[in-house]
Amino acid sequence: MSRIGSVYLPDFGHDEALPKLPLGEYRRRIDAAIERMQTEGLDIVVVYADREHSATLAFLTGFDPRFEEALLLLDTQGRRLLLVGNECLGYLPDPALGLDIELFQELSLLGQQRNGSRPLAAILSDFGVSTGRRVGCVGWKYFEAGLVDDPDRAIEIPAYVVDALRTLTDGRGSVRNATALFMNPDDGLRLTNSVDQIARFEFASTRTSESILVVVQHLEPGASEAALARRMHGGGLPQSCHPMLSFGEKAKRGLSSPANIRATRGDTYTTAFGLWGALTCRAGIVGNGPEDLPDSLRDFYPAYVANYFDAVVAWYGAVKVGAVAGDVFAAVEAARDTSLWHRAVNPGHYIHLDEWVHSPFTAGSRTVLRSGSALQMDIIPVSDGPFCYANGEDGVVLADETLRGELAERHPAAWRRIEARRAFMTDALGIALDASVLPLSNMPAWLPPCALDLDRALVADR
Repeated sequence: MSRIGSVYLPDFGHDEALPKLPLGEYRRRIDAAIERMQTEGLDIVVVYADREHSATLAFLTGFDPRFEEALLLLDTQGRRLLLVGNECLGYLPDPALGLDIELFQELSLLGQQRNGSRPLAAILSDFGVSTGRRVGCVGWKYFEAGLVDDPDRAIEIPAYVVDALRTLTDGRGSVRNATALFMNPDDGLRLTNSVDQIARFEFASTRTSESILVVVQHLEPGASEAALARRMHGGGLPQSCHPMLSFGEKAKRGLSSPANIRATRGDTYTTAFGLWGALTCRAGIVGNGPEDLPDSLRDFYPAYVANYFDAVVAWYGAVKVGAVAGDVFAAVEAARDTSLWHRAVNPGHYIHLDEWVHSPFTAGSRTVLRSGSALQMDIIPVSDGPFCYANGEDGVVLADETLRGELAERHPAAWRRIEARRAFMTDALGIALDASVLPLSNMPAWLPPCALDLDRALVADR
């Protein structure tokens, strides 16, 4: 079983500027999408985006519609048309990407002008949507058999868009959900990341982890959630979720935003901060040790948190390029003491610009983890005894020898940080890592169960 030991967390550092993503990367992504369309027998793909669901559009174009919505139309002949609302006319992708741009004002906010654009049906018809054409709709989710009828034809983007497509193609059958092209766990286009994208995710992870580290360092009785939340700072990067910070009873609602509640000794706490490509979470007790715990937790919490870390260690030891996701799931389950806690969700998932793309980590999954995968160690342990909490969520990338060499060459400072994090996890925490596992967080697997004693953290029992 894992134990608590003396651990010094070094300062791994960070870059000052977000690494650039070359324009050619977006061209390659669009070309790959068109090739996948041809493989899937699609003539046209319609990618929908709004403020919450913009990851696939941003992946393809570097553009997200902020206050508005947007539609990207692609066909197999190479045509590329981006429909935007009023305000996004002043916030468009790089012209060198070669997208045609058209204003469609129903993508604008309510009350704004609607007299300067063509009807949607006319735009779609001119693009080639017509009888017999096979159209795929891409949003943020696809469906599987069981809970919805005809899952291939169940589409999550706005109904008026789907209705127009089906009217023009003369039937329901020609229009289907194509989100899996980008998000399915086996070969979704967004789940294999380039060396430059990985460097951007590493940059984001240094920001999220350093923010959470500062919050944890300033946890003390009397500290307010609101004051501590002001220490979370993404340096202007877009957030992938709302900031989270809760004490005491409020921590039972773990997704809650910070309020004016103040910490008391013995409280449970939980906090998380996410930016595009990264999220860091920590949870534990506001105290120095078991003596600060309520009587109901004094014996339970040490066993609970130690076994949680056993599962964390098992996850890190099982993931690698070529690993079968179901085997990772099984390793976590084998380490978990079922009398102490159960998982809230899957033991990990893919991350991208959106915080959760998909999870391959299910019982019996045959998904093979690929080089370039960005993953979250996201084991959320729900206590089966008295209420308490622990969490050490961080991100990693899997990279084969070739990708590691490219990363070291193109982004040497990031590579040095990754090597230092690997050494810390192995030498200080006792976690065995495959060579393909690249930690991105600046507090990698560092979890002090009692936040008032940060010199002591959980370590693997070697």
